[in-house]
Amino acid sequence: MEKRVGFVGAGMVGAEAARQLLSWGIADVRIVDIQGDMAKGKALDMTEAAPLLGTAAIALGGDDYGLLEGCEVIIVTAGIPRKPGMSRDDLLKTNISITSSVCEGIARHAPGSVVIIVTNPLDAIVYAAQGFLDGVCQVIGMAGALDSARFRAFLSMETGVAADDIQAMVLGSHGDAMVPLASSASAGGIPLSVWIDQQRMSEIITRTQKGGGEIVGLLKTGSAYYAPGVASARMAKAIILDEGRIMPTCTRLNGEYGVEGVFMGVPASLGKGGVKKVIEVPLSDEEQGMWEKSLAHVRSLMGEVDELS
Repeated sequence: MEKRVGFVGAGMVGAEAARQLLSWGIADVRIVDIQGDMAKGKALDMTEAAPLLGTAAIALGGDDYGLLEGCEVIIVTAGIPRKPGMSRDDLLKTNISITSSVCEGIARHAPGSVVIIVTNPLDAIVYAAQGFLDGVCQVIGMAGALDSARFRAFLSMETGVAADDIQAMVLGSHGDAMVPLASSASAGGIPLSVWIDQQRMSEIITRTQKGGGEIVGLLKTGSAYYAPGVASARMAKAIILDEGRIMPTCTRLNGEYGVEGVFMGVPASLGKGGVKKVIEVPLSDEEQGMWEKSLAHVRSLMGEVDELS
């Protein structure tokens, strides 16, 4: 195939994203991981599934960043999760170091690609990665697509309306400071306030903000990977097929929402080359307050990155 999508990190999220993309048959897959044999094994397993999926796409894996040559989009999941006893600063410092190494490989072998960051802490790592790849690649972050999918799923559970018929978005940072937009949530063009009262909506918003933690608590070991994998693959699909699809995306704001130079989750039109346009949506007074808190949180993270870099 002419189109290729690269992955750095062959763990659960990266592998699920690669499998999902390959199943659509729209691009070949290249997987790079420090554990080269694991990447090769997962890539071979996916390729062997291709005849059953009815696709001619193939996957290749290894530890050589040369595999990324020709990739239009690269999804980065490389990094470590926070471990017991590890401070947030320790996690951030370690993952910035890993991201720096990853970006060196991308700059060398895939300049001009669109880089989708999934590594946590998401907002901080996107900011760091764009610094490493400034003038070489556009860097965006996957969080809003995942958080919005969770919000829509919870709204579907509450109303009984099909999840894919519900329109709802989450803005801001990834984590407890995210901003689920209840004011514009709808189903088939009908405001969800018809079904859900304010108190119940507040409970759904809180569940959305803590959605990742809920899954961690249930799994006991590990974290979510199906929804994060599909969310990042869906962003890549929008870019390589030049769909112009509007998806919440962590990207640099240049005056939109009255913010300059900060990476925030906002609705954006995704197509060839990455973010084509940031979409500004009206916020209720309550949502504006949540947005300001989220903005302050992201600015504090950027300050930490600057200190550690």
